[in-house]
Amino acid sequence: MELYARVLHAVMIEGLSQREAARRFGIDPRTVKKMLRYSVPPGYVRRRPPVRPKLDPFIGVIDRILEEDKERPKKQRHTSKRVFERLRDEYGFTGGMTPATSARGGSFRCRWSAIAEVITRFPPGSAIARCWSAAMCMRWSSVAAPR
Repeated sequence: MELYARVLHAVMIEGLSQREAARRFGIDPRTVKKMLRYSVPPGYVRRRPPVRPKLDPFIGVIDRILEEDKERPKKQRHTSKRVFERLRDEYGFTGGMTPATSARGGSFRCRWSAIAEVITRFPPGSAIARCWSAAMCMRWSSVAAPR
């Protein structure tokens, strides 16, 4: 955002050409042109949902499994690995484990899901990122991936 303001100031106030501003700030001239077109950065907007040819036919099955799990005790709910195994064994899913387990935003029962949720939601070093529950305090740098 700071670069955005500096480029706008250089071109609009100082009177630099777009090409010269691109050289000064080390960015592409087309980027300068886009910066002048919008008063604030437009951001990224996905035009259509991602295509997942192997997984899309099984989304309904995953949703049904997760819906049935809501009525079960927490300890008896499906883990992401178990959902993948069921898709593979019972429904003939030929894709990998990662797409199958992340299809619904990791809403499976998993001891790492709480940690991952905290890590992605809060900035590094914040009090909440360091301590994800009253009983267990974790430093940001010591969180390791599950094995």
